[in-house]
Amino acid sequence: MWYIIYLCCFALSFLLSLILVPIARRFAIRHNILDKPDDRRIHIKPKPLFGGVAICTAFIATILINLLILFCCSEISSLNYLIPGFLLNEIILIKAVLPKLVVILFCGLLILGLGLVDDIHKLSAKTKLMAQIMVTLLLISFGIRITLFIENNFISSVITLVWIVGITNAFNLLDNMDGLSAGVAFIASMIFFAITALQGQIFTATILLVFAGSILGFLRYNRYPAKIFMGDAGSMFIGYTLAVLTVVSSYYTKGSPTFFPVIMPVLILGVPIFDTISVLAVRIKNKKALSQGDMNHFSHRLVKLGMTQKQAVWFIYLVTFCVGINALLLCFVNMWVSIAILIQAVCIFAIIVILEGIAKRNNDKKS
Repeated sequence: MWYIIYLCCFALSFLLSLILVPIARRFAIRHNILDKPDDRRIHIKPKPLFGGVAICTAFIATILINLLILFCCSEISSLNYLIPGFLLNEIILIKAVLPKLVVILFCGLLILGLGLVDDIHKLSAKTKLMAQIMVTLLLISFGIRITLFIENNFISSVITLVWIVGITNAFNLLDNMDGLSAGVAFIASMIFFAITALQGQIFTATILLVFAGSILGFLRYNRYPAKIFMGDAGSMFIGYTLAVLTVVSSYYTKGSPTFFPVIMPVLILGVPIFDTISVLAVRIKNKKALSQGDMNHFSHRLVKLGMTQKQAVWFIYLVTFCVGINALLLCFVNMWVSIAILIQAVCIFAIIVILEGIAKRNNDKKS
């Protein structure tokens, strides 16, 4: 029966996103909120922003609508029959986690607002980073932090801060081709949903599926050639949301054969992490400022290998899926198989680095 609830929540967020994205597009065009081409961008025509607002609105609206229906039906005795018995048993748990959900959504709106200001007025990288840290510290102050195997609150808070700010910026950096950041976020969300649903984390699984639906509705308009961009508001919001949802989820359970499930989020989000580390490494090698944008991202390097934009995006989708799907097994396999899964993930990225290196040397010889 839970799968009917999952399907309804996913469908609602997807439909809301499909409706809201064109509205956001018209608003952006009317108010000249556009991403204009420059030497660091691939598109050649100005593209409307505000896609992130549509994603966020569809996501939060779906959650609020479902919670409103649930609480109204549970509090009004004459409407109790509308709620399945299995769902009534979860209401107490939902009410218990509701304060944390409110904090998560509020901080998400702050991140969205920060991105909107950046889209319109172009903030400095330092200003954005400091604002992200402040929002994350606010989140941590309400007890939302990584706690597994970490008894020291200060250490767990630092790890949580680095993780949330890091993944937020990783998706921001990844948003450099049509459909790329949103597509990777959708694939990651679906894998996280599968894990949490299998482990019985019903509330978190539902939130993840609502999030995936809102992204998929946006992808309808963001795939190549894109009609609208999500902007920094959208890329930071989806990065923040995925990071926080991994923090509040528990991937290690008492039935897990090993402790390896705790690194499942790192595998599932391996592509944005790889893109961030590799592009920063290139900037350091070229003696450029870390905050200075360039055309050396994972997707750009694939285009230099000879791929089209569309092929590069689908290749990254495939890598995201291949690395992330194996993370599902970490809950069920022994230590040696877990190590083999980690080695496989490292090898996939190593192969990509080797191919990029060969292509670069060949291009340098031709030059």
